[in-house]
Amino acid sequence: MDNTRLILIIALVGILFLIYSAWVEDYGPVAQVATAPSSTTSVMTSSPDAPPMTTAVASPLATDELTVNTVKQQLIQVETDLFKIEISPYGGTISNIWLLDYAQKADAPTTKFQLLKSEVPNMFIVQSGLYGAVDKQLPTHNSLFSTAKNRYQLTEGENALTVELYWDNDSGIQVIKRYRFERGQYVVTMTQEVINRTEKPLVVRAYDQLQRSELHDVDQSRFVSTYTGSVYYGPEQKYKKKSFDEMKEQTLNVVITDGWIAMIQHYFMAAWIPPTGQPQTFYTKVINTDGNDRYIIGKYTETIEVSPIANYQFTNRLFVGPKLQDTLAQVAPGLGLAVDYGWLTIIAEPIFWLLEKLYYLFGNWGWAIIVLTILIKLAFYKLSETSYKSMANMRKLTPRMKAIKDRYGDDKERLNQALMELYKKEKINPLNGCLPIFVQIPVFIALYWVLLESVELRHAPFVLWLDNLTSPDPYYILPLIMGISMFVQQKLNPPPPDPMQEKIMLTLPVVFTIFFAFFPSGLVLYWTVNNLLSIAQQWYITDSIEKGVAKH
Repeated sequence: MDNTRLILIIALVGILFLIYSAWVEDYGPVAQVATAPSSTTSVMTSSPDAPPMTTAVASPLATDELTVNTVKQQLIQVETDLFKIEISPYGGTISNIWLLDYAQKADAPTTKFQLLKSEVPNMFIVQSGLYGAVDKQLPTHNSLFSTAKNRYQLTEGENALTVELYWDNDSGIQVIKRYRFERGQYVVTMTQEVINRTEKPLVVRAYDQLQRSELHDVDQSRFVSTYTGSVYYGPEQKYKKKSFDEMKEQTLNVVITDGWIAMIQHYFMAAWIPPTGQPQTFYTKVINTDGNDRYIIGKYTETIEVSPIANYQFTNRLFVGPKLQDTLAQVAPGLGLAVDYGWLTIIAEPIFWLLEKLYYLFGNWGWAIIVLTILIKLAFYKLSETSYKSMANMRKLTPRMKAIKDRYGDDKERLNQALMELYKKEKINPLNGCLPIFVQIPVFIALYWVLLESVELRHAPFVLWLDNLTSPDPYYILPLIMGISMFVQQKLNPPPPDPMQEKIMLTLPVVFTIFFAFFPSGLVLYWTVNNLLSIAQQWYITDSIEKGVAKH
């Protein structure tokens, strides 16, 4: 019995430890790693945020990126049904994006969530450009483009909107950068058309990159954060993370066909998706501007030769938006892996699938969680029944166990031997009480990651004061109900023979109440409903056995 109680305590506290360890990983102190200067030799000059090219192709202009203050009045305004966008004429950089279907905070629905931002903190921008031969200047993400107008809007009846930016020089080379936005789509088609009006062939390659600073001051109410950083994917490499610390220690330089690169954060992401069948070199770089580290993941194409009096078009797709699981799966292979459920993905994905179906049925994520809890409880009903029968039978043995303890006192060896003989005689296995908890721990943790990672549940209201299932209960009412339910459960269990263990068990509801006060209220809702269902089942079985009705 002593060992059984210890196992139960370890199992319960283990849940909290696994979740808390995620918090430590994301919010704990981070060691700063010194960055060694690169020693690559090439025929290029290099701007601080240029791709690390090493072939005989010229780099961008050897100037720092122009600050947003110098071009703020010239930003190109674009509005669609999903986006409010600001594009800088310098490089055609997408400087700012607000997602019109998502609020910045649950209590301020009119303030839209800004995913891309041109200034620190939380700077996050999308850049692209071209490289030409050493004697052929081509536009980089620092070059000045022109446009026909400074404001574009997707109007009623239109399904698509194209924004064109123009660059040319005196040598007869022109570049047209186009962004095509489609109604209802978070995927933007971006093309860079190179027009060679000279009498000589033009060697050129295109690059596209995502640049951001570290994420700060977002959703302060959350107790745990998910991964923020760069990722890339390839058919052979599969899904790979390249954290900010890893980018400082070692740069990425790998050629991948049919892959993609991205910067991801909680609920949202931006990704460059190149055309299929075209090899791309994926790279990373860390720069420091005004004392702020900026992290870059990018890609560049193989060199293309554009014949005289001809043109060539580089085409890419850019995904900018929420990590909607159905949407990501349709955009590109492996893109859905950005919704990271961790090592319990195999359990979490079916849980989310079922939860989503229940949401479509009931129209509320809170009721979906409650029905999901009931279904999970039914799935484990027989297992729980075995556990509660074991506990009820042990509860009946409490007077005899107490007598044994009084008889042998502090003689632990003889006490345990006598208890084991009693269990054997009465055909009771104390470990049966632990089995359901061990089985349900992976389900609980998987549901935790579903609630934490699924943007579909972001800011989802339930009833009354529970207006956001992905944030903690603001009034701590639900955690308190959960703590009371744990205390009631303990009263239904047989008391431990060891007074020290009894004191520890009595503190568990208090400890769990404190911890759950910081957890998403959707998770606390699941745990509370599960406890209430367990109390009902355990009370029925215990009452039946004590009345001699139950069969065992």
